[in-house]
Amino acid sequence: MGKRKRQRAEQLKEQRANMYYAKLKNHPSSPRKMRLVADLIKGKDVEQAYNILTYTPNAAAVPLKKLLISAVANWEQKNEDTTLSESDLYIKNVLVDQARTLKRIQPRAQGRAFRIRKRSCHVTLFLDVKQQNEESNQN
Repeated sequence: MGKRKRQRAEQLKEQRANMYYAKLKNHPSSPRKMRLVADLIKGKDVEQAYNILTYTPNAAAVPLKKLLISAVANWEQKNEDTTLSESDLYIKNVLVDQARTLKRIQPRAQGRAFRIRKRSCHVTLFLDVKQQNEESNQN
């Protein structure tokens, strides 16, 4: 491995150590449907986002709620000394990317065949702690 490539890999590893996130891969829902729900919780507090996902009727809300619980558990694992109620934890970003597409054939009239595309998506949910203005507190 080249020197620059190794340095970049170490740099990314250090950045990931300070980030709190969870990933959901190959979920059998189209990215478009998942983004509709993901945009509802982007930038919200964790508790508020959990409540939004609980009462959202879309089918994509259920796996996103599980993903949020997983991301909070990942945060708790890295911060054992603080509790969730003390910290101002919020959803920094939600990335929804396209995953594999299964291609199927549906028979139609007069010997034709139409293609059905069964899409799936990857979801990455990032958490962060709201920073207080420490400079204003010190002055």
